[in-house]
Amino acid sequence: MAMTDPLGDMLTRIRNGQQAKKDSVLSPASKLRARVLEVLQREGYIRGFSEDATGQHPALRIELKYFEGEPAIKHVARVSKPGRRVYSASKELPVVRNGLGITIVSTPRGVLSDAEARAQNVGGEVLAEVF
Repeated sequence: MAMTDPLGDMLTRIRNGQQAKKDSVLSPASKLRARVLEVLQREGYIRGFSEDATGQHPALRIELKYFEGEPAIKHVARVSKPGRRVYSASKELPVVRNGLGITIVSTPRGVLSDAEARAQNVGGEVLAEVF
């Protein structure tokens, strides 16, 4: 059966991996997933990610980050879902936890955090929120 929400699947793998105190998790590779992981790495929520070609299909190995034994990501949630897409202009991008968290936005200039999207004055599809 086809996966209807690949990005939501990756976020769930990250959430489950951190609850189980894993060092890293594997997720099937795609360009969108890689761009979202680049934003998470830039913002300091994961240590990094790399291509993993050990299996039959290409995958992404995501290195999870912990601070004093606690996961760096306290909450990760999908905002725009396949059944209900959520779009926002640059001025109306949601603020997560009074600016302590980030919103990941897919814009015409690529996948950006909410601060980067505001700085470049572009809006787009609100993919996820993380803090």
